[in-house]
Amino acid sequence: MIFETANAKLNLSLDTLYKRDDGFHEVDMVMTTIDLSDHLAFQKTNNHGTIHIEVDNRFVPTDKRNLVYQIIDYFIREFNLDAGVHVELTKRIPISAGMAGGSSDAAATLRGMNVLFNLGLSLEELANIGAQFGSDIPFCVYNRTARCTGRGEKIQHIANTPSCWAVIAKPNVGVSTKEVYDQFDVEIHQAKINNDKLIRALENKDYLEMVKHMGNDLELVTEQFVNEVKQFKETMINAGVDIAMMSGSGPTVFGLCQKERQANKVYNSIKGCCTDVYKVRVLG
Repeated sequence: MIFETANAKLNLSLDTLYKRDDGFHEVDMVMTTIDLSDHLAFQKTNNHGTIHIEVDNRFVPTDKRNLVYQIIDYFIREFNLDAGVHVELTKRIPISAGMAGGSSDAAATLRGMNVLFNLGLSLEELANIGAQFGSDIPFCVYNRTARCTGRGEKIQHIANTPSCWAVIAKPNVGVSTKEVYDQFDVEIHQAKINNDKLIRALENKDYLEMVKHMGNDLELVTEQFVNEVKQFKETMINAGVDIAMMSGSGPTVFGLCQKERQANKVYNSIKGCCTDVYKVRVLG
């Protein structure tokens, strides 16, 4: 049996540049990983071509709608694998939260299948396969802080974040990434994000300078669908975070703290607002 960990991601920045001819938006993002993860276990079976996913969350599909299923199916067909695969998936990352839970599970599946069948593929090759299934998957394959451009699939590895904590709160609703982007207007909503300065702050391990240059273009759009985004940000700011913002297309809100005792205070302030609240380390 092969075990893989799928870490959630947070956007330190999300700069939406323009809508491309292919319908996707050109983005420039800085993303990092956190100590909140799903866990997957992969095992070969004698039932050739069969895929069985066992998951502890009833809201997660176990058929072809699941990226884990799709990627296993791709490997079986592409590499003529003479076996079936059984997967045990333990979910901890919130669903439809802007934290790449599904993409991270997909990336863990790419790595797991590579090892399970001894295919010898590099991380770059796995990332290229993953890009066919989702824009965030290449980032999740590498599982480290990166600048992500194109539609998110072009990866430039950068310095990890300074040591800090994140308090994360997900409203009890989900949002459609496609719907958020469809409602996005570059002229109206574009924030003043400078990823070059953000990356320099990371290189210098300058926490306060990093916080100064973080931002997310999509916040104002998602706030129109989910009132809690603005409410959670205000609650976290009043509780003493150094910055509060949304991750990805949301609706998850996170606040960064340099000290754990500061994060504990924020966690206690926000945990009464919703069910999904976490205090985690930022890993990178």
